[in-house]
Amino acid sequence: QVLLVESGGGLVQAGNSLRISCAGSGRDFSMDAMGWFRQAPGKDREFVATIAWSGGVTYYRDSVKGRFTISRDKAKNTVYLQMNSLKPEDTAVYYCAASTQTTSRSDRMYEYWGQGTQVTVSS
Repeated sequence: QVLLVESGGGLVQAGNSLRISCAGSGRDFSMDAMGWFRQAPGKDREFVATIAWSGGVTYYRDSVKGRFTISRDKAKNTVYLQMNSLKPEDTAVYYCAASTQTTSRSDRMYEYWGQGTQVTVSS
């Protein structure tokens, strides 16, 4: 069974940091682009960050640039999202996803998805 499992979410105060993780199992994700998306209550799912299979190329949505960092550990089949200077508007369920095709801001390009982890930022 192919799985992506997110962990590390929780409740934090604004200005603090949190690192969430996504561990893959059931297949080798090392050649896939990996992405993080989020969905706040009542809103559509939106792109957050993506990283190429090599780890050498990353893209971010404008509102998280300079605050969030995506990284990956191929040996562990795991991708991370380090989130600093968190804001209440970052509150959402965060999903990781894998694409066999390319780094993309579009969720349609991702074939594998995790179940999500809740991140709540209090003001």
